[in-house]
Amino acid sequence: MDGHGEMGLIGENFDPGFVGRMKEDGYEIRSESDNFDVASGDDQDAAADGPSKKKKYHRHTPRQIQELESFFKECPHPDEKQRMELSRRLGLEGKQIKFWFQNRRTQMKTQLERHENVILRQENDKLRAENDLLKQAMTTPICNSCGGPAVPGEISYEQHQLRIENARLKDELTRICALTNKFLGRPLSSSGSPIPPHSLNSNLELAVGRNGFGGLNNAGTSLPMGFEFGDGSMMPIVKPMVNEMQYDRSAFVDVALSAMDELIKMAQMDNPLWIKGLGGGMESLNVEEYKRNFSSCIGMKSSSYATEATKATGLVYLRGLALVEALMDANRWVEMFPCMISRAATIDVLSSGTGVTRDNELQVMDAEFQVLSPLVPVRQVRFIRFCKQHSEGVWAVVDVSIDPSQDATDTHMFPNCRRLPSGCVIQDVDTKCSKITWVEHSEYDDNAVHHLLQPLLSSGFGFGAHRWLATLQRQCDCMAILMSQDIPGITPAGRKSMIKLAQRMTYNFCAGVCASSIHKWDKLSVGNVGEDVRVMTRKNINDPGEPHGVVLSAATSVWMPVTQERLFDFLRDERMRSEWDILSNGGPMQEMVHVAKGMGHGNCVSLLRGSAINANENNMLILQETWSDASGALVVYAPVDISSMSVVMNGGDSAYVALLPSGFAILPGISPSYHGGRSESNGALVKPEIDGSIVSGCLLTVGFQILVNNVPTAKLTVESVETVNNLISCTIQKIKAALTVT
Repeated sequence: MDGHGEMGLIGENFDPGFVGRMKEDGYEIRSESDNFDVASGDDQDAAADGPSKKKKYHRHTPRQIQELESFFKECPHPDEKQRMELSRRLGLEGKQIKFWFQNRRTQMKTQLERHENVILRQENDKLRAENDLLKQAMTTPICNSCGGPAVPGEISYEQHQLRIENARLKDELTRICALTNKFLGRPLSSSGSPIPPHSLNSNLELAVGRNGFGGLNNAGTSLPMGFEFGDGSMMPIVKPMVNEMQYDRSAFVDVALSAMDELIKMAQMDNPLWIKGLGGGMESLNVEEYKRNFSSCIGMKSSSYATEATKATGLVYLRGLALVEALMDANRWVEMFPCMISRAATIDVLSSGTGVTRDNELQVMDAEFQVLSPLVPVRQVRFIRFCKQHSEGVWAVVDVSIDPSQDATDTHMFPNCRRLPSGCVIQDVDTKCSKITWVEHSEYDDNAVHHLLQPLLSSGFGFGAHRWLATLQRQCDCMAILMSQDIPGITPAGRKSMIKLAQRMTYNFCAGVCASSIHKWDKLSVGNVGEDVRVMTRKNINDPGEPHGVVLSAATSVWMPVTQERLFDFLRDERMRSEWDILSNGGPMQEMVHVAKGMGHGNCVSLLRGSAINANENNMLILQETWSDASGALVVYAPVDISSMSVVMNGGDSAYVALLPSGFAILPGISPSYHGGRSESNGALVKPEIDGSIVSGCLLTVGFQILVNNVPTAKLTVESVETVNNLISCTIQKIKAALTVT
């Protein structure tokens, strides 16, 4: 047992309640390569012969754990044939494979049971609160006619008559507004002002009726009992653009239906439409076969646009309806994919669907998609999102860009990308998880992408289905763990506040690296700054979550000839931080608080404290969030003062903690020999693989945000820009030197 109180899961006499008891005692149970050691088949047979023989335990390699975890997500209950195939491929005995899957299922079952208990307690509290409200309503009855007290004696007779008359006039005004809507063809509210863009009108009702959609009842906005991705409170308020022009709504409905049909067919078809990767993971589109089977529903693409299309399938521990609710809410959608979506807003709701299932809901949305590198421009897209429930427990959500000829607001809006029918098919497997088939199909202007990142995008690892699915799986695992673990020394309210602060820190880091429009950045051009380094500045005057003054942001991406796993482990290790971080003052750092957010030890939010040179630095801590999955990795940190973090850890509001984030994003790297899927030597068609020969390194994005002057009206100096540029260069050199030596 180490300093964290971690312990492996081993042996054929494994007790299913062992995990639960360990967690209740404050231990952290780890998975993947560090979670548990599985005894080999020979060791367990030896144990059966007699207690006198000393057991020997075998620790699986990271590659074996990765393969087993990947197979477990697809099939938690492998049969004998599948176990033998895994045994042959990984060099393990059949018993080792069998026991590994038994222990893994037991661990997942324990987490889910704890999660269900939390949900049931929440539902019980909700019912108790509703019961109290009903009791209160019974003690203070209200008159249905006027809204006043039910006992007229408490107010005068004249007041009672005026309230009845007021209620009658309100009903009359509402009826007149409804009649006006039908005759004028535009919505009016009871106050005489236009109804917000998300409301329905009679034109939409006629268009929807002609195309056989379901009812137009308002759908419920709350998630069903299960996982929740928050209420969007950590997101900045994004005001949707007012749509003064009238869309051709019937045309939008036709496009949505065609896109849904194409998505379903693409999700169901295999070879020859989809070409599987060498590892059997992400699948790439056969463009010629696609052209033979489908016709574009949004017009022809520009000749200068490149095409990327991928498909991925996997299990997610989230019910289908909960996922649909999150996808159809713009703020929850951004919270679910914080490093992939920088901004999203619902422009118009053409149909609110039927009931809480969101069946036939149709929206017009704006979104900005990003890859965590300043060398890849943000993709701005306006698209239709359509949700359809095909049968009990089966949904499909499809996106398709609006043809510029159909968007009368601005025919030149968002010119660098368009989204062909893309989305996901969701099928409930049981009451706890669902199977997701994700399809991503886009056309984009690759001339705006730096040559270092072009292979990443053309291979599908930048914006492809593989990345969307991996992020979703990681987020669902995070929610399950956060709701089941108890952390010594911090209350549940403090843990929630700390997680919320870390979310804001990561979101602001991504916005700074990718120059999202959520903040107004001014790009700088300075002669002494490197060609691939992007430097921007902005002024903060009113935001309490950041220091007031002039903020400088600098970011760049470089190729690193090391694996993603090795680079991630190096950057997140507090013991190695002095090798590259000037905030560590050259001394060791200590982890004070550790909040796990995933199955691996590296997926967490932590609070670090280092050695201080002077008394002032004793008041500073470092808040850090790290995660890693198949789509990449992230290490984000920011200095915070002790007094602010004390308030946060006691459950206080984290919105007033001022911080400026810095950190690293690690992306899968495609070697220079990869040229759009053809090798440099013979031109044969190849597919990039994370664990194959084509991928021989990774891409490292380094980003810093620094307060250069605490006066918002101050002018930025050349010396400040050069200082940040030197900081980036020095940090990259230190990382390369440390990895070369170690």
